[in-house]
Amino acid sequence: MTVYVALLRAVNVGGTGKLPMVELKAMCEEVGFENVRTYIASGNVVFRSKKSASQLKAALEARLQVYAGKPVGVLVRTAAEMAEVGKANPFPKAPGNRTVAIFLDDAPPADALKTISGHNGEEIRLGKREIYVFYGDGMADSKLKIGVAKNGTARNMNTVAKLAEMSAAL
Repeated sequence: MTVYVALLRAVNVGGTGKLPMVELKAMCEEVGFENVRTYIASGNVVFRSKKSASQLKAALEARLQVYAGKPVGVLVRTAAEMAEVGKANPFPKAPGNRTVAIFLDDAPPADALKTISGHNGEEIRLGKREIYVFYGDGMADSKLKIGVAKNGTARNMNTVAKLAEMSAAL
């Protein structure tokens, strides 16, 4: 069985998409995920399954749509892929709470950085299926918009490290 990490988009952030983690865990178990663990209340799930990442994504998105009455995006990575996201961080000396990986379903296009707006000193690098952003003085006042990331979901590097640790232990 493979260990996976599922990352839900726009859950329990800024007063939108309220989803108690106990309910998320139950939904994951209903669709066949095993050894389900959640991490913090922002839609992070670690689990085991024999199914493929695309099957898991489809199953959880369908279940979440029934629950929420609207689409809820899910991005899935294996435990090894999650560990690699942390290792590939192009800003390893930057504080983990000011650096994020924006997870995408596919590789970002080579010209992804040409479509950004609101850039004000943030450092941005393309990854394998992620976009890394170091926010320097913090995210609170950032106006950065990355068009190709609109269907992605961001996690700071502290969360990435914790999810990699949890998935490695499972």
